[in-house]
Amino acid sequence: MATKGGKRPLVADRRGGRPASAARKQTAAPPARRRRRRGGTRRRGGPIRRVLGFLGRLIWGTAWRLTAVVALILGLASFYFYATLPPFADLLDGRARGSVTLLDADGEVFAWRGETFGGQITAESISPHLRNAIVATEDRRFDRHFGVSPRGIVRAMYSNVAAGRGAFEGQGGSTITQQVAKLLCLGVPFDPEQWDSEAAYESECRRGTIWRKLQEVPFAFALEWKYTKDEILSVYINRAYLGAGARGFEAAAQRYFGKSANQVNPAEAAMLAGLLRAPSTFAPTRNLARAQDRASLVLGLMHEEGYLTAEQMAEYRADPAELSEAAAQRAGGHFADWVMDSGPAFLTRDTTEDVIIHSTLDRRLQLAAEEAVTEVFATRVREGSQAQAAVVVMSADGAVRAMVGGRESRGGTFNRATQALRQTGSAFKPFVYAVALEMGYEPSDMVEDAPLTIDIPGSGPWSPRNYTNEFRGMVTLTEAFAHSLNIPAVRISEALGRENVRSVANGFGLRSSLAEGPALALGASESTLLQMTAAYAGILNGGRRVQPYGLVELRLLGENDPLMGLGGGMGEPVISEAAARRMVWMMAEVVKSGTGTRARLADRETAGKTGTTQGARDAWFIGFSADYVAGVWMGYDDNTPLTGVTGGGLPAEIWREVMERVHRGVPVSPLPMDPPLTQPPAFAPPSTPEQPWLQDEAATNGFDGAVERLDDAIDRALRDTLGRLLGTY
Repeated sequence: MATKGGKRPLVADRRGGRPASAARKQTAAPPARRRRRRGGTRRRGGPIRRVLGFLGRLIWGTAWRLTAVVALILGLASFYFYATLPPFADLLDGRARGSVTLLDADGEVFAWRGETFGGQITAESISPHLRNAIVATEDRRFDRHFGVSPRGIVRAMYSNVAAGRGAFEGQGGSTITQQVAKLLCLGVPFDPEQWDSEAAYESECRRGTIWRKLQEVPFAFALEWKYTKDEILSVYINRAYLGAGARGFEAAAQRYFGKSANQVNPAEAAMLAGLLRAPSTFAPTRNLARAQDRASLVLGLMHEEGYLTAEQMAEYRADPAELSEAAAQRAGGHFADWVMDSGPAFLTRDTTEDVIIHSTLDRRLQLAAEEAVTEVFATRVREGSQAQAAVVVMSADGAVRAMVGGRESRGGTFNRATQALRQTGSAFKPFVYAVALEMGYEPSDMVEDAPLTIDIPGSGPWSPRNYTNEFRGMVTLTEAFAHSLNIPAVRISEALGRENVRSVANGFGLRSSLAEGPALALGASESTLLQMTAAYAGILNGGRRVQPYGLVELRLLGENDPLMGLGGGMGEPVISEAAARRMVWMMAEVVKSGTGTRARLADRETAGKTGTTQGARDAWFIGFSADYVAGVWMGYDDNTPLTGVTGGGLPAEIWREVMERVHRGVPVSPLPMDPPLTQPPAFAPPSTPEQPWLQDEAATNGFDGAVERLDDAIDRALRDTLGRLLGTY
C-alpha cells in the first residue's frame, strides 16, 4: 500500500530472513506457479494420468485390504489349529494298527507284519548323519523357514509345468513341516465309519489338491508356533513310512540294518533318507541295488550342503550300506504268513497292540529248503518252466521248522504248502497199509497183483491199473507197497473196509472230504502238503496223531506273561506203536529198493513214499529220518500235467537235497522200525475153495462196518491167506 508522498513505509527486515520485498515476491508467486503447473499438466495429458492414478489407488487399496483379510484368515486358522494340536509326546506314534514281530526258535527276529514301530526317538537322539541326510534330502532350509517355503513352492510348480503336468501335480515343494501336516492328516483322526480302511484314510491325507495345499499353510504355521524345530523333526522321523512295514526311522534302521537309528553311519543314513521319496520302490529288501543308487544320490546332496567332504562322499559311495543278515535272508515269508493265520485275528492281522510271537522256525533249515528248491529248478528243470514246488520240514511232534510255499520262497499271496488242496495219489497208501498192519497183517503176507474189476453202483465197472500196466502176481505187502502197485492197495482197502481206511486217515489229521469209492485207496482225495507231512509225522512218532504248529508263544510287547501258548503237538494214538514201527520199516523199503531210491541218503536211514496222481498233475514225496519229517509237492497251479515227472523223480530229488542240507552236523540216529516177524508163507491151494473168504458183515478188532464183496476172480490163495488172518472163514 502506497504512503503519502509516494514513499514506501519503512519496514524492518526479518531477522535472519530475506528482505521484505523478496518475501512479498515469494508469497505472491506460488499461486501463479501452481496455476501454471496445473495448466502444464493438462497440456501433458491430464485425464489419462487421473485414470491411471485412480486405478493405482484402487489396486493398492484392494491389495492391502485383501492381504489384510488373508492374513486375518491365516491367523485365525493357524490359531484354531494351534488350539487343537495335542502335546508333542502324543504325536510320535500315529499308527491305527499295531505290529507283529516274529521270532525264530532261537529267539531272533526273522519277520515283521503290520506297521512296525521301533520306539520313540527324537531329533536329538538319532545319529547326526541321519538328521543331516533327512534335511539335505527333504528340506535344506528347514532350520531357517517359518513352516512354508514360497521359493520351494514356486520351484516345484515350475518343474511340474515344465514336465507337462499341472502346477500342483507331481512335486509339491513341501517343507518337512508341511509333510508333518500331511502325516497328521491336518489333525483329522482315523474314523473307521468314514473310511473303509486305514489305507484309504492315508490316501486321502496324501491327496495333493489345491484346497488341501491351502489348508497345509495355516496348519504348518500352527506347528511352527506350537512346537520347536527339533520337535517337528521328531514327529517326522517317528511317523514317516519307510517300506517293509516299518513306521519311523528307528523301526526302519532295525528292519534293514539290525541297529538303532542312533548308530547308523552316513551310508546307512543316506539309504534311509532315500526311502522318503518312494518307500516301496526304494526299499532295500525289494531291490538292494536300486536302494544303493538312491543312497548315492543322497550322499551327493549331503556333500552339497557341507555335511560330508568330497573324500567322505567318495568313501561311502564306494562302500554302500548292506542289509543285515536277517533282512537279507527274509527267511520264512510263507511260514510267517501261516503263523499269522494260526493266531486270533485281533492279536495278529487286526491287532492294535504291538505283539511278539515266538515260533518254531529254524532259519538254518529254512535256508536249506529254499536252497534245495532253487538248486533243483536251476539244474534239472527246463528253463522257463512254470511248475511250482512246495516244501515242509517238521519235527516228529509237528513243530514246523521250515516252509517253502512256492518258488517265490520269500512269501506271496498263495502258499502252496498250506492252501493248495491237491490229490495225493499213492502218497495216501501208507494209511491203507496201516489198517492192515493194525489188524494183524505182517509186511511179509501175500496179496495178488492181477486184473481187477469192481462194479460201482451208478458208475458201472471200474478197473484199476498199475503205473506200468503190468501185473506181478502174488507179492508181499512190502513189495506191493515199495513198488506202489495200485491193484493190491485197492484189494486191501476193499477187503478191510473203506471206512476203516478213512477212519485211520482222519485220525492222522486228513480232514478234507475223502473219496467214497474204491479209488480212495489210490489217493483220489485231496489234501494239503502240510496235512500230509503231519500225518507221516504221526507214523514216525509211534502212531499218534500230530497237529502241526508254528506258534510257541504270543505276548504283548513289554509284557512277560504270554497270552497264548502252543497251538499243536502230539495227540491221541491212531494205530498201535507196533503197527507204526512195521509201517516205518515198509516205508524204508520204498527208499531202499522201491520207487523212492532217488531220495536215499548216504549216511542215515530214511523212509518215505512217492505219489503221482492221474495224468501226472501232482507229484509227491514225503518221508522222514529219525530226526525230521519233510514233504515235497510239485505241480502246476492250473493243473497242467507234468511232463516226465513222477513222485520218485524230481520231488524225491528235491527231498534228498533238502534233507542232506538239513542233517549237516546232526548225529546219525536209527529209525524206530521193526522188520516182519515171519517170512512169506509158501503158496498152497485152499482145501475148501468154495468157502467164501469174507463175510458180508465183519467186526474185527474194533473196526466195525460193512465190507464190500470183492471180484469173484480173486485168486484162491489170496482168499485163503486173508481169510486165515481175518478169522472169517
